[in-house]
Amino acid sequence: MLQSSRCRHSSIILAEACCFCNSSAPQKLLDLCFNYINKYLITICEYTGYSAYLKLKEGISLPVEMCEKLLTVRSQSLESIDSTFVNIFKDTRNTRLKRVQLRKSKILDHDLEILLSHNLLELELAQSKELTHNCIRHISKYGASLLSLSIGEGVDIFSHSIFYSLGDRVQSHIMNVPNLRRFSLKSCRELPDDFYALLLSPMSCLTYLDLSNCGSLDDFKYSEHLVNLRTLILYNVDKIEGMTEAICKLKNLTHLDISQSRDDHRRFTKPTATLSTLVENLPHLTSLDISGTDLAGTGVAETDKARGSDIPGLISRVSNPFHFLGLYETLHDACLRHDLPAKLIAGNANEEQILISALAYMDRTEMLQKVLNELFHLFRFETCQFVGQALNVVLEAMNRHLSERHIQISGSATLFYIVKGTSSELHEVVHVKRKIISTLLNGMSVHRNDETMMRNGCLTLCQFKIPIDVLFEYERLVDVLLYSVHGMSSSESFVQRIGIYLLNSLACQVDGQQKIRLGELGAINKMIWLISERLDRGYCDDVLEVAWSTMWNITDETPANCRKFLENNGMEYFLSCLKRFPDKEDLLRNMMGLLGNVAEVKELRHYLMHPEYLSVFSDLLESRCDGIEVSYNAAGVISHIASDGPDFWVVVEPSRQDVLDRMIKAIDSWNLESPRNINYRSFEPILHLVKVFHTPECQRWAVWALANLTKVYPEKYCHLVEKEGGLELLKEISQHLDPPAAIKDLAAIVIEHCVKYKNHDWQQELDG
Repeated sequence: MLQSSRCRHSSIILAEACCFCNSSAPQKLLDLCFNYINKYLITICEYTGYSAYLKLKEGISLPVEMCEKLLTVRSQSLESIDSTFVNIFKDTRNTRLKRVQLRKSKILDHDLEILLSHNLLELELAQSKELTHNCIRHISKYGASLLSLSIGEGVDIFSHSIFYSLGDRVQSHIMNVPNLRRFSLKSCRELPDDFYALLLSPMSCLTYLDLSNCGSLDDFKYSEHLVNLRTLILYNVDKIEGMTEAICKLKNLTHLDISQSRDDHRRFTKPTATLSTLVENLPHLTSLDISGTDLAGTGVAETDKARGSDIPGLISRVSNPFHFLGLYETLHDACLRHDLPAKLIAGNANEEQILISALAYMDRTEMLQKVLNELFHLFRFETCQFVGQALNVVLEAMNRHLSERHIQISGSATLFYIVKGTSSELHEVVHVKRKIISTLLNGMSVHRNDETMMRNGCLTLCQFKIPIDVLFEYERLVDVLLYSVHGMSSSESFVQRIGIYLLNSLACQVDGQQKIRLGELGAINKMIWLISERLDRGYCDDVLEVAWSTMWNITDETPANCRKFLENNGMEYFLSCLKRFPDKEDLLRNMMGLLGNVAEVKELRHYLMHPEYLSVFSDLLESRCDGIEVSYNAAGVISHIASDGPDFWVVVEPSRQDVLDRMIKAIDSWNLESPRNINYRSFEPILHLVKVFHTPECQRWAVWALANLTKVYPEKYCHLVEKEGGLELLKEISQHLDPPAAIKDLAAIVIEHCVKYKNHDWQQELDG
C-alpha cells in the first residue's frame, strides 16, 4: 500500500533533479571567467611589495557575489587556498564576504581572522589542519554576526589546552556566538566532561545542531535550553540509548539522525521500545535516520497493531508517514520490507533508495563509499533509470572527497559505465563532458600512484573523442598520461600500456603548438626512458612500438621536438633497437617514420651525416618489411639529406652516388598502387624536394610519393596537392629540360589523378 505511493514520490524527486540528458545549455560565461581568473590570479591581483601575498590591483573592487564566487571556484579546484590567496580579502573596502566555505585549505589562524573580519553570516571549515585553538579567540571576536558555523573533520581547534588558553572565559562559555542558528562540530573526541555543556550554553537560538562522530556526549541533558532546535544529528555518537530522555524533551525537532556506521554501537538494549519512545515523544518529526542500527527490529510483527508497519517501533506513524526515513544497512535489512511509513527511503533495496542514500550521506565518507559501490554494481549488472541523477551524485562525491581513495575508485568505475552507456547523449552536452573529464583528472592527479584509479580513469577517457573532447584540459591530461607511462612503480602494467596509447592518439591529432608543448612537458624524455628500459630487458612489446610511434607523431613538422630526440641520444637508441629487434616490422616502420621527420629539418640534417647511419639507411632501402613503408621512409630520409647538395655529403663511405643509385633501384621496385600506412597533413616537405633540380633522385622520390598517394587515396590527397601549389610545380617539371623522362611521367600521372578527381561526378556515384 505505502510502497507504491513512496515509489511515485521518490520517482518525482529524482526525475526533477538535474539530468544531463535534459540540458544542452553551454557553460555560463561567468563560470568560464572565474575559472580563468582562478588559474591566472595575476589578471586581477598583484603581489604586495616583496612578499608572496596577493592583493587586488589598484582600481578593482569586487562585490560580495563575486568575492564568494571566486572563493567557491578556488575551493572546488586543485589550486591552493593559503595565506597568499586569503590576503586578497584583507582589504575590506574593496572586497566583501558573507558566506565562506573552506575545504582542504592551508590557511593559518591569522588568515581565518582576515575572513572573519568581514562579519560573516556563515562559516564552514573542513580539512584545514593548520588551524589551532587560537582560532576560537577570532571566532568569538567576530562571532556576533555569525548565524551558521560548521567545524568539520580535519579541523582540530578544540583540545584540552583551550581550557588553559581561554582563562576565565571557560567558566561561562567557550565561544561567543550569541546569534548562532546552525552549528556543526564533527569528529571532536576526548574532551573534558563539561565541554559540550559549556560549548552549547550560549547557543540558545540554535535551530540546527550536528555533533557527528563526537564520541560520548554523556546524558545530553545540557541541551534542555535548546527549545528552538529543529534538526539534531548524532551520527556515530556513542551511547544514544542513554540520551533518549534528553532528546525526547526537544519537542520541536523535525529531523533526528541517530544513525551509525560502526559495528560497536549498532545494537540497543531495547531497540523497539527506544524507537517507539523517541517517535511518540517527538510529534513534529518528519525525518528520521536510524541507518546502521537495530532499531528497526527483526521484521517480525510483535503485536497485531504492527500489521500497518514492518518496523514495530514506527506503528504510531502508519497514518502519518515520514517524509524521509534512513534505513541504510540496518540490521535485518529493514529497507527491503514492504510496509514502511515514509515517502522517501534511504537504503539499498533498489536504484531509488541507493540514489537517495547517496544524496543523504554525501558528507559521510564511510557510508558514501558503500553507497557508491552499490551504485557501481547497479550500473555494471542492471539497467538504471535515473542516469542523470546518478551522474550528478558521482561527480559531486568525487569532487567533494578528492583525497578519499575508495570514493575516487568507486566513482571513476561508475563513470566508466555511465559514459560508455550514454555516449550519444553526452555528445550533445559539452559542459557535462567537460565536468566528467575534469573530475576524472582531479582524481587521477591526486591518486596518480594508485594503479586502480589510474586504470579506471584511462579507460573512461578512452570513451571520449580524442582530442576534441579533452583539449580544454590538454596540459593536465598530458601530465597525468606521462606519469602513467613513466612515474608509476610498475614498469609493465596495464595502466602504462593504455596511458601510452592515449598519449599517442593525442599526439597524432593535435596541431604544431600542442606538439611543441608535448615536448616541453617531457614526452620525448619519457619515451626514451621507456625504450631504454625495454632494451635493458631485451623485450620488444607493443609499448616499445607505440613509444616510437608517439615520438613519430610528436616530431611531425615540429623541429623543436626533433632536436629533443637527437639531444636525448635518440639515434643511439635507434641503432640499438635495429640490432636487437631486426625482424619487428612495426617497430622498424615507426622508427623510420620518426627519422623522416628529423631529416625534414635542414638545420638538423648534419646529425644524420654519419657513416653508420647512412649505411643503415642505404641497407633499409632493400627492406620489404611492412610492404614498402620501411624502404619508402629510408628513401625519404636519404632524399632530404641529399637535397642539400654534393658539398654537404662529407662522408666518404658510403658514397653519395652509390646511395642514390640504390635508392632509384628501390623506387623502381615499388608498386604505384601500394596501400600506405602513413598520414600526411601537409606536402610541404615533399614539394620542397620536387624543386631540387640539382639532384633528380630527390625529385624522383618526391614525385613518386605524390603519384602513389593521389592514386590510392585521391579523396584525401588530390585536394591537398592542389591546395599547396603542387600542380604548378609538377607542370613546371613537365616543361623543364633537366628532369629525366621517368620523373616527367610520374608528374603527368599526379596531374591526371588530380584532374580526374576534380571532374569526378560524385552526384552520379551517390545516386547509384
